[in-house]
Amino acid sequence: MNITIYGAGNVGTQFAVHCASKGHRTTIFTSKPERISKTLTIIDENDKVTLSSTIDNVTNDAFTAFNDADLIFVIIPSYCMDQAALTILPYVHENMHICIVPGTGAAEAAFDKCIKKGAILCGLQRVLSVARLVEYGKTVRAIGYRSTLHVCTIPISKAAEFAKTIEGLFDIKTVALPNYLNITLTPSNPILHTTRLKVLFQDYKPGKVYDKVDLFYQQWNDESSDLLLKADDEVQQICHKLSMFDLSYVKSLKEHYESDTVDKMTKKISSIKGFQGLTSPTVKVEGGYIPDFSSRYFTADFPYGLAILIQIANFTQVDCPTLINTYNWYRSLCPNIQQFNYSDYNIYTLEDFIHFYQR
Repeated sequence: MNITIYGAGNVGTQFAVHCASKGHRTTIFTSKPERISKTLTIIDENDKVTLSSTIDNVTNDAFTAFNDADLIFVIIPSYCMDQAALTILPYVHENMHICIVPGTGAAEAAFDKCIKKGAILCGLQRVLSVARLVEYGKTVRAIGYRSTLHVCTIPISKAAEFAKTIEGLFDIKTVALPNYLNITLTPSNPILHTTRLKVLFQDYKPGKVYDKVDLFYQQWNDESSDLLLKADDEVQQICHKLSMFDLSYVKSLKEHYESDTVDKMTKKISSIKGFQGLTSPTVKVEGGYIPDFSSRYFTADFPYGLAILIQIANFTQVDCPTLINTYNWYRSLCPNIQQFNYSDYNIYTLEDFIHFYQR
């Protein structure tokens, strides 16, 4: 296949290595092609090289990147999806696969015109593993590869075939999901990151400086677990109301982390090997640290994660005080941030919503 990776960050680098290692013609599309080496490497937690390969091309030219692409992995922040869709749209051809990684963030709406032109919109429910750049454009550290991946497509009829494609690329068992909402409603970063940030910075006001800030996961506490579990319960209530869809793969985090109490959840999250040492999003200033509101934890997970869950709750008339209070806290600090709105894509009612996702 001709495969293009849209984005040269940690996960984009990881995907490029895997695709090229399988013999596919692999191109990276990035605004900084001069910084990307054609030989890319994945290492493990012990700095041992686990996979290295040479890609065919690095470019910032859309025609070169997309005109002959069979499969495009879009691995960029959710707030960039509208622009990405506009960039790719002129080059869409019948049965071109456009895969969003991870598939949350309502990219299915942003890419609707591409779908109508004949593209197959695909999404991975979660990323392959924890991945962190060691050296931009050269090396990424990947820890804790999943034993199973879950994917879906619009139209749904292409999901089983695409699952085989992903399994062949990454040598990981891949399951086709029954519909794309199993990705949209995944209770991952949209509630995991947002509830933790609210606990970490709930007393923040402009002018406040923290002497130190806890590690994001390793120093996870019971207050964070309590808020997370309440948010998780509200997502499950939304799923219950959408009984016309098979949402059996929107697993509660109680099941995902095998932790059904506050104490168990705190112990589980704080001990996950791949999360060790990861810092909270902050900016160093005189006297200490303040929240880094430019971090994707803020700019993506609230307005293109939590906001989507709240809108779906409104469609289904589910009371979600935890989701709303967490989002309102964020909006009080970032009142002018742009957010995703289903109404921008002519989805105004539950009936519109159901019609959109039943394709």
